[in-house]
Amino acid sequence: MSRPDASLAIGPGTRVTLHFTILLPSGEEVDSTWNRRPATFEVGDGNLLPGFERALFGLVAGDTRRLDIAPEDGFGMPNPDNIQTLERDSFPADLALEEGLMVSFADAARAELPGVVRRLDADRVEVDFNHPLAGRSLIFDVNIIRVEAVA
Repeated sequence: MSRPDASLAIGPGTRVTLHFTILLPSGEEVDSTWNRRPATFEVGDGNLLPGFERALFGLVAGDTRRLDIAPEDGFGMPNPDNIQTLERDSFPADLALEEGLMVSFADAARAELPGVVRRLDADRVEVDFNHPLAGRSLIFDVNIIRVEAVA
């Protein structure tokens, strides 16, 4: 059972309900909960980027903030090992490959592994498996709706 407390600050042992918008420094919107239900998470449950979660610590219900998140605290820095060159014939013949196309593969555990085609020629396709926001600074506009203690 949880209990709402208007003065309870976000930190370990809390469940948070909030609205957020993720922006790039250019102002381009990446994601937002404002056009759907607010998000709810328990601190430490792995649903939020750790750097974003830490930036929320100390906020209480009713707080509104703009949080700047460095790449290291967001989706991390791009890993060159996550860029793979594959033979073109490893793709379905009817797939119209082009730069920027998102393709999906299954990893060894059969989990979906999305990648973006970076370059291609007649024989090879370079696919970037880094998160599309890796290496990018992010801005989170947040409105804290509710903070509850969890048992």
